[in-house]
This record gives sequence, C-alpha cells and structure tokens, in this order.
Amino acid sequence: MLSIIIPTFNEEKYLPLLLEQIKKQQFQGLEVIIADAGSEDKTIEIARNYGCQICSGGLPAQGRNKGARIAQGDLLLFMDADNIYLPKNFLRDLTKEFKERNLDVASFPICPASISDLSSVTKKEIDKNGGGVYSHGNRFDKFAYKIYNSWVNLTQKFIAHATNSVLVRKEIFRAINGFDEKIKIAEDHDFAKRASKISKFGFIKTKPVLTSTRRFKKDGRLKTYSKYLLAGLHILILGPVKSDIFNYRFNKYSPKEKKEI
Repeated sequence: MLSIIIPTFNEEKYLPLLLEQIKKQQFQGLEVIIADAGSEDKTIEIARNYGCQICSGGLPAQGRNKGARIAQGDLLLFMDADNIYLPKNFLRDLTKEFKERNLDVASFPICPASISDLSSVTKKEIDKNGGGVYSHGNRFDKFAYKIYNSWVNLTQKFIAHATNSVLVRKEIFRAINGFDEKIKIAEDHDFAKRASKISKFGFIKTKPVLTSTRRFKKDGRLKTYSKYLLAGLHILILGPVKSDIFNYRFNKYSPKEKKEI
C-alpha cells in the first residue's frame, strides 16, 4: 500500500486541488493522511469529504512524522498542499520505477505554477507533457527549477536532495527516526541525506509535479531564492538549520490574508 502524507494549516484553497489530482490517479492500494496543525478554515471538512485520515500535526516535520505513525502503507509519499497538479499516471509511474530500480528513498521533478496558470491552459495541454503550465510561468522560476532538477538528477549517486515531496520505504523512515523536528527549514533535504547513508537514493524522472509559487509571490523571488540558497550553504558547511535565523513560519501563508497567494 502507498500512504500519502500531507501536513496542512489553513489550506482550504489549495488542498482540494491536490486531493482531486490524487483521486484522478485511480491508483489502487492508496490512503491519504492529513496531518493538520489546527486549521481554522474548512481544511478538515475538505479532507473528510475526500475520505482522508486525519491526525494532529504541527510544523511540517512534526506533521509528517505524526502522519507516518498511523500510515498503513509500506511506501510513504510525503507531499505538500503546494503540489497543485500531478501528471497523468504519476503515482503508477513513480512507484513502478521506484521498485524496478530497487530504491529506498527518492525525489522527482517539480515545476512552478500558480492557480492562475492552471486556468490559462487546458487540461489537454497539461496532460500532454506534464509541463504545459510550467511553460506559462515566470521565466526565472522556470530557469531556477530546471537547474535544480538537473542538479539533483546529475548528483543522485553522490548527494541526495529532496524538496517538499519525497518517497520512502517505511522501514527506512523508521530506521532514521523520520524527519528531524528540530530543523527549522529544509528538513526534507536532511531527511533524504540521512536516508541515503543507509539505503539507496534515486531521482525518478517522472513528468514534473506542478508546485505553487505563492511563497515567491508573497515574499518576493529575490528574498525567497536567497533564503533557499543560504540555507543550502548552511547545510553544506555548518549542517542542518536548527536556529531561527531564516524566520520560517508554517502558518504565515494563511488563506485568510486579504491578498491572494
């Protein structure tokens, strides 16, 4: 069985997009777990309507760990509500290659998109290459994500990288005690790195998962990309980021804010 675990906080706008995409996959042997950090909107109601299991959450690392504790699947797929579009047969193709390559932990391509992008192209265009929306996004985002995906692919045998989405065998998750809840940012990278030390990591070249650019729009691209770059350097030189120097806030992006994000 495959267990998809999604940490949430006030995601009534984005969560149904992802849940609808998961539903359309028609993947057999699947459960979806929502680890909620105390949403004050309709997030829980939406999750229940889609038949999801619900547990208490917290910051992303804590939510993922709590979701994993109740997961029934032998494969765990961690995703975010930011993942707003999945390619056709994504789950089938992802798990098939994962098993064929005898991987234990894996990441895969992600590409930037926004809800407005989704409404500007047809579903046929998106399904055709998984990047129909990608080509309509911000050019700088497009370039940055291409560089990132290429880097992860080229270095997969030496350095493990993962973004907000990672697939792992439950036994490996348990062996490394899950996500480090003391880490303030990039806990997914740390998870993949630790898992790769005791198991086989791989980058699976599926068609890209489309991921919301709301953080870039809210904070500004220069600030956001600079934060990611500095966090990466901190991890490389000093280790995981366990202080609050980057001022990351999970609940900062509440849809209750007046401006659309």
